[in-house]
Amino acid sequence: MATVWHKSGPIRPPLLAAGFVALACLAMLALSAWREWEARTSYLDNAETDLANLARSLTQHADDTFEIADNTLTVLVNQLELEGTGATAMAKVQTFLARRNPAGRVHGIFVFDETGRWLATTEPVADLAALNNADRDYFQRHQTSPERGTLIGHPVRSRSGGQWIITASRRFNHTDGRFAGVALLTIDVDYFANFYRQFDVGARGAIALLSTGGVILARSQDDGSYVGRDMSHRQLMRELSQRPAAGPYVFTSPLDGIERLSFYRKSSRYPVLMLATEARDDVLAPWRREALIHLAVVVCLVALIALAGFMLVLQLAQRQRMAAALEAKEADFRLLAEQSGDMVMRIGLDELILYASPSSARVVGWLPQQLAGRPALSGVHADDLADVRARVAALRDGRAEEARIIYRTRHRERGDIWVESALRVTRATGGLIDGVVAITRDMTEHKDLEQRLAALATRDGLTGLANRRHFDERLAEEWARARRDGTPLSLLMIDVDHFKPFNDHYGHQAGDDALRAVARMLAVHARRPADLAARYGGEEFALLMPDTDAEGCAQRGEAVLRALQELALPHVHNPPARRITVSIGGATQHAISGSPDGAALIETADRALYAAKERGRDCMVMSGAVIAWPGSRSA
Repeated sequence: MATVWHKSGPIRPPLLAAGFVALACLAMLALSAWREWEARTSYLDNAETDLANLARSLTQHADDTFEIADNTLTVLVNQLELEGTGATAMAKVQTFLARRNPAGRVHGIFVFDETGRWLATTEPVADLAALNNADRDYFQRHQTSPERGTLIGHPVRSRSGGQWIITASRRFNHTDGRFAGVALLTIDVDYFANFYRQFDVGARGAIALLSTGGVILARSQDDGSYVGRDMSHRQLMRELSQRPAAGPYVFTSPLDGIERLSFYRKSSRYPVLMLATEARDDVLAPWRREALIHLAVVVCLVALIALAGFMLVLQLAQRQRMAAALEAKEADFRLLAEQSGDMVMRIGLDELILYASPSSARVVGWLPQQLAGRPALSGVHADDLADVRARVAALRDGRAEEARIIYRTRHRERGDIWVESALRVTRATGGLIDGVVAITRDMTEHKDLEQRLAALATRDGLTGLANRRHFDERLAEEWARARRDGTPLSLLMIDVDHFKPFNDHYGHQAGDDALRAVARMLAVHARRPADLAARYGGEEFALLMPDTDAEGCAQRGEAVLRALQELALPHVHNPPARRITVSIGGATQHAISGSPDGAALIETADRALYAAKERGRDCMVMSGAVIAWPGSRSA
């Protein structure tokens, strides 16, 4: 194929005008997009600042609440350790609790002895002796741990009221240091939830108080299923120890599936974490409304500018077409083209053929008048079309002056043929590229000869299978692919049993026929495109099977043995079968990073082959050094 892009007259004014209009429109759109992106970033930054301030305030609120609990328990424990848990002391404690009259933040205060029995409480309980909290987690932890500090526990259901409560507890001891019991203060979860609902974080925002262990203590939006849920497996909680004490966190909520912007803050005094969140869509909703209005205005303005520019370009193009009528004739070019034995063609910028030389009938089977007006690249083979277009684009854009391409195209009668095209740009007055000339010759015979020579270099002359050189190259390729993809690679080494006595008895011609018969059988069993059957040397063959595990390798080897048994080639010097048999060694290995090539696979299969011969031949042995690969499949 020969190709010329042809355009009448200079092309600079229309292109410059169109480029200027396009650049102006793109600049307006880009500036508008940049402004809206900056506005979006500002909305997100403001939301992060608001959430950070909210998290700071709510963390202080939680600290104040737990400080009240801590101080109350400290006073209570000091009194219990000073006066004991006798009846008189408990009466004083009960009076102390009554004066406290818990309300608001504190739900209730309790005292349990070392067995978990209730000694005193602010709750209206008729029979204290009938109640026992020894099974509670906080009680058992104080019972077994000598720690004296206040323990903030996980939410539990209150035995006196049934609602969710957060526990704060301290251990108190006998005078000799032995465990004497537990003082407990509870905070109603609803206190925190109701307090958090006062803050506007959007319809789908949420505020949550969590323990640093990842358990939800309270949440502003709660349908009864959130409190007490363990979130320690989430990314924020897993990385909490490596993160700073406070910071932004963007995540998709595992509770409701909403993408959220959030800010977390760890308390510096208590093992709790405050997380204030807003739905990203809620934060960006006002920005979207404003952006749509701005976009509509900008699009209308750009459309007006583009319309005016289009009218200008049309006028300039019309003037160019009028000037094209003065273009010189191409007589000299046609004279040279018609005397050439190669096909010469010229093609317009619309990729339609403007001219074809008479040699087109010999090269592609079409007369020049039949080619005129047809798309220039319509006959190029689909597999070569992308490369041809890329070369042609480089010429058209001025990135190259000439090119030489070998590709396939369609002949009218002979189907696909190989051709070679030499292309060169032509320039109009002023130096602008106005086309390309291509001279094309038939290269089919030359290409066929190359392919035959390539086949001879990779095939065994006797059997037609891959030769040893081609096998080594493919083994290296498949080994590298197995290492990259993490897939198994299997190999069968096959040796014809007692082949020398067969040659001596039946003659070398019969021996060659027998090897060809075995080769044909192996070629049938290399049924996948990636499989490779090869003559490894003499009477030894190899079957390479990529992406095949040990089970698939063994199945293929057994199939080869059965096929050879059905072939039943006589061999009187191969008792007891009295027919041609083979010994097979199979191996499946992973492309271990320490092995630079597939030599280890060949060595392993060879050892298995020798083991098969030692077992009496006419059998297969799989190597025991098989490494199972995840995701592998049987052939």
